[in-house]
Amino acid sequence: MAQGIAAQTHSDREVIAPSLREIAADWSADQEVFRHTHWGKAMMWIFLLSDTFIFSCFLTGYMTMRSSAVLPWPNTAEVFALVIGGQKIPLILIAIMTFVLISSSGTMAMAVNFGYRRDKRKTAALMILTALFGATFVGMQAFEWTKLIFEEGVRPWANPMGAPQFGASFFMITGFHGLHVRCGVVLLLIIASKVARGHYDTAGDYSAVEIAGLYWHFVDLVWVFIFAFFYLW
Repeated sequence: MAQGIAAQTHSDREVIAPSLREIAADWSADQEVFRHTHWGKAMMWIFLLSDTFIFSCFLTGYMTMRSSAVLPWPNTAEVFALVIGGQKIPLILIAIMTFVLISSSGTMAMAVNFGYRRDKRKTAALMILTALFGATFVGMQAFEWTKLIFEEGVRPWANPMGAPQFGASFFMITGFHGLHVRCGVVLLLIIASKVARGHYDTAGDYSAVEIAGLYWHFVDLVWVFIFAFFYLW
């Protein structure tokens, strides 16, 4: 019995030891954490994972805050409605913003596709188009903030329509996401200029386009959750 256990233990060591050596070899590589994964992609995934925790904390805090609010929470369908043609249309601006940002994911995906085909003209053009979509989103968000501040009188510390926490949660969540979109627009324009100049043709590596795409798709995905939890709930 003892000999059987010892043999089994020795067999387990023979299996585990090579695995540990492979992990150590991967992490001790000079330029890449994982030998078959680009270091830039690995770092972007780590950054996005940490950002996921931050947005999750924001949205969880928002839901807790709203559930425990003593004063009535404003009806977002009415707060974010626009008057068009004499009729008040609820959430029309938010719907357009969402459509613009989701459309930008499509153009970014095509840019990555053409990047790996080494078609720098279409890649640069699609990245610039994606950046324009992002800038349009930021512009509409600025209009939304202006309307809420000057017409509705909402502040981070006060809200004439009900619970004062509404203003704090709105400016914190949408402002932090808007910052990500603005940073993404700058990143896309920088990489698009490098693509147009043939920088990545010389380097022989278009992975920077895909890395920028990962960031942009993450920003779009986060907005879907903000749209669902903040505007539709």
